Amino acid sequence: MSAPRWIEPDWPAPGRVRALSTTRAGGVSAGPFGALNLAAHVGDDPAAVAANRARLRAAAGLPAEPAWLRQVHGARVVRLPAGEGEAPEADGAWTDRPGVVCAVLTADCLPVLLCDRAGTRVAALHAGWRGLAAGVLEAGVAALGAEPGTLLAWLGPAIGPAGFVVGREVVAALGGEPGAAPWAVAAGGGRWRVDLWAVARERLARAGVAEIHGGGLCTWSDAERFYSYRREGRTGRMATLVWLDPAA
Repeated sequence: MSAPRWIEPDWPAPGRVRALSTTRAGGVSAGPFGALNLAAHVGDDPAAVAANRARLRAAAGLPAEPAWLRQVHGARVVRLPAGEGEAPEADGAWTDRPGVVCAVLTADCLPVLLCDRAGTRVAALHAGWRGLAAGVLEAGVAALGAEPGTLLAWLGPAIGPAGFVVGREVVAALGGEPGAAPWAVAAGGGRWRVDLWAVARERLARAGVAEIHGGGLCTWSDAERFYSYRREGRTGRMATLVWLDPAA
């Protein structure tokens, strides 16, 4: 059985900032969740999810179990560690504590990582179109408490414009005017192809983040590597993680 596989962000983060975004390869889940499903809320066998999480933690050398959130497509960003008890209901997490692993789960929504150039704080954000519209990126930038111009951002795998074809109401919710927004291209029949990476870049830049990396890995068009809710419906989730190396 293959080991978990992941993508390492192509951003010039400080050496103590560690990050990865998983693919669907290297786990034990079966059926529509095959193979490295990391989500416990999608109907997969709980034992398989636990095994997948353990395999990832061992293979990636994670310093702790990731702090899994209860994501609701909103804009709440919590500070970690969040204390004992039920997982926080939030769509982003940040920390300045070495060894604490921030995580978001996605299967078309856009995962966004943030860090400061000093390598003292990091954040992981879950930015589907609803979260983008609600302001989760702006909330993440504000939560870090650093000058936005000192932050770096990385945009992970998400559904690209080839698969994200939506109505006028989604374009409007994202703050654009159909026919005028540079990130929305007419697809015919009153539908629009929306580039979530471009939306994120626009919003991050507006929030003061100048250095933005990543984007372009499409979950919808690459079934071998990625889960896609829009393509498959019942499916697993990848995880995008970031933490401060406690040994650095």
